[in-house]
Amino acid sequence: MENNINSPIGGRGAILVVGAGIGGQSAAIGLKKAGFEVDVVEIHKEFNVYGVGIIQQANALRALDAIGVADEAMRRGSPYGKVKLCLPHGVQIGEAGTPPIGRFPSHNGISRKILHDVLFEEAQKVGLKYRMGVTVESIDNQPDAAKVAFTDGTSATYDIVIAADGVNSKVRKLIFGDFKSTYVGLSVWRYAFKRPASLDTGYIFFNKKHKLGVIPMTAEKCYIFVNSAEGDNPNIPEDQLVEKLKSYMAAYPIPMVQELIPQVTEAKLVNYRTLETLKMPAPWYKNRVVVLGDAAHTTIPQLGSGAALAIEDAVVLIEELQKEGSVEEVFERYMTRRYNRCKMVVDVSETLGAWELLEYNDQPLPEGANMGMLMGKTGMALTQEI
Repeated sequence: MENNINSPIGGRGAILVVGAGIGGQSAAIGLKKAGFEVDVVEIHKEFNVYGVGIIQQANALRALDAIGVADEAMRRGSPYGKVKLCLPHGVQIGEAGTPPIGRFPSHNGISRKILHDVLFEEAQKVGLKYRMGVTVESIDNQPDAAKVAFTDGTSATYDIVIAADGVNSKVRKLIFGDFKSTYVGLSVWRYAFKRPASLDTGYIFFNKKHKLGVIPMTAEKCYIFVNSAEGDNPNIPEDQLVEKLKSYMAAYPIPMVQELIPQVTEAKLVNYRTLETLKMPAPWYKNRVVVLGDAAHTTIPQLGSGAALAIEDAVVLIEELQKEGSVEEVFERYMTRRYNRCKMVVDVSETLGAWELLEYNDQPLPEGANMGMLMGKTGMALTQEI
């Protein structure tokens, strides 16, 4: 399928995507399908993805459908309805999640590796070539083209460079300067398990010091996450990860959690990371370079929307690149459609995280604070068209 001839970079403009994560692959696949010439560079030498699982809400599936992979993601993942919110011993106190959008369910749980595989397989089908173990060394970013030197000594000239290289984006630093992410005082733990027969949807259990989620990932697998506050020194030695995660899980006296504890055996399989946010100020573009995903707006998983925003960014940028106007006008329209939505998710996630931190430290919440209401309102906003 040839792209729209009204594109500001011509019939088969040359585009470089830096970073082959979820956002980068989504952009590359959609652009290739639209008829653009696309190169992808990825700093890692091979796809060795162990992010455990992610939660895809209906808006993420809608965005994946725009590039043709939503059905495969659902087939290989685990669609489920709203998440049950419970006290530590299992009494349900509420539910969370957006309503379905058309044929897309409220949630789809999926292994991060499987989602990468789904995207990579689609990329191969459309003829994308990835250069692994390579990234950008320097960019001569002119108004009419970007001349890129790569870390392997090669160079090339592109009509557009898309920075999809994550929170510590090298491209962003080269073109826009240094932006530091902010540690929010929280950490997340994840671990994959054989799926319990009783797991019928997603669950989140709330303790006064942390919270724990049990999330379907495939027909056979699930994962748990624990959201905790590790204080000002959140780095935990690898040899302490297993026992600390087990101690958190032990605080939830229900069979669904208790039966999983003995399966936590390998420190290398404990996916532990501190949580940080980043909001790149406008504009997200300069001359021929544009930023998307975590490189522009890094969020925390309180709303489960980080990957969704990156995929939506890609879809919107692809749409705008097929319309009339200068490159600057295209980038401005893209950013106008994305800026407030992405800022909303990061801001609300930060607020939810701040409230959780207060609770974990036995401090009162601000007057009128209502986590469920805020999550519900934001979730409904995300069902709106992008």
